[in-house]
Amino acid sequence: MKLLNGKTVIITGASRGIGNEIARTFAKNGSNVAFTYSSSEAPALALEQELKELGVKAKAYKSNAASFQDAQDLVAEVIKEFDSIDVLINNAGITKDNLLMRISEEDFDKVIEVNLKSVFNMTKAVQRTMLKQRQGSIINMSSVVGVKGNAGQTNYAASKAGIIGFTKSVALELGSRNIRCNAIAPGFIETEMTEKLNPEAIQGWRDSIPLKRGGTPEDVANACVFLASNMSAYVTGQVLHVDGGMLT
Repeated sequence: MKLLNGKTVIITGASRGIGNEIARTFAKNGSNVAFTYSSSEAPALALEQELKELGVKAKAYKSNAASFQDAQDLVAEVIKEFDSIDVLINNAGITKDNLLMRISEEDFDKVIEVNLKSVFNMTKAVQRTMLKQRQGSIINMSSVVGVKGNAGQTNYAASKAGIIGFTKSVALELGSRNIRCNAIAPGFIETEMTEKLNPEAIQGWRDSIPLKRGGTPEDVANACVFLASNMSAYVTGQVLHVDGGMLT
């Protein structure tokens, strides 16, 4: 059974990592997929082709979610191409880690803009369409770091904690129109980025997690499918931890 048959999703930042796997998993579950990328055009076009081969409608859009106008323009184009928007996944994000004493104002502002303001931009842009449809599911990618903090990541932690507050507020505002808004807080997810880290450090993280392994992008994608599908029809305003028990 395909849980998302006939639905249309917008995913920001899907040309690599977790976003890439979310796009693939949604297509396998029957969803049409519109997704954005910032600079990696070749991987984005390859993903678009791969999704089409799974039998769904798919399109890559070069768009900067941190730009209010880009978000408005993107949603207008997706509506023209796909007719509806049933699910929004705010996945675009960056890190610029440093200790507070060394972090620059520019690096603080950039992370807030890309990680947090993009969520406002995209949610604002899809709101009118979802209100007209009287249904929709918005899924915002937070992090365990937004829940518990992390030394050297004040900017990232602030952005991800802000997403949680934003998510709960949107759930309260739009619930009466059958629009749900939830957040996912991934823990240690193993992607191409983590492959560059010290193997001993990675094993140390795995050992500290109750399930004794790092998460996979597919673990996060499956949680997104649940929150996007009718299986979670009575779930809104929640933060779903996909962390192997890290914060238990």
